[in-house]
Amino acid sequence: MSFGEIYQIAGAGMNAQTIRLNTVASNLANAGAAAETPEQAYRALKPVFATVYNQLQQGKAMGASVEVAGIVQADAPLDMRYEPNHPYANAQGYVAYSNVNTVEEMADMMAASRSFETSVEVMNRARSMQQGLLQLGNK
Repeated sequence: MSFGEIYQIAGAGMNAQTIRLNTVASNLANAGAAAETPEQAYRALKPVFATVYNQLQQGKAMGASVEVAGIVQADAPLDMRYEPNHPYANAQGYVAYSNVNTVEEMADMMAASRSFETSVEVMNRARSMQQGLLQLGNK
């Protein structure tokens, strides 16, 4: 595996985690959002990751990166709160709030940040190895 492939794999991981962090930010921004109807309520977004296998050599994968196959809405139920005086209350007095679970989102944010940092560290280590190889010729 070449250094270029290492950078490509780490870069793909960083890109995927950036998209994951963007969805977390959107979800947290809309966590307490009320809607006039359940159909209009914000639903949490979740990225779907897919493995992309790189070149095959003698029938074996030489590496695998990740890509975002899509972004889907979470299927958790909406938060229906009894607030009869709210301007968005329905005939029964309930207001539809987003289905964002802030604790889950914070955990997802920490995992995405850690994964991003790990990819940065892989790039730094690969760069350090390249510099070490260049210095071998100077001795």
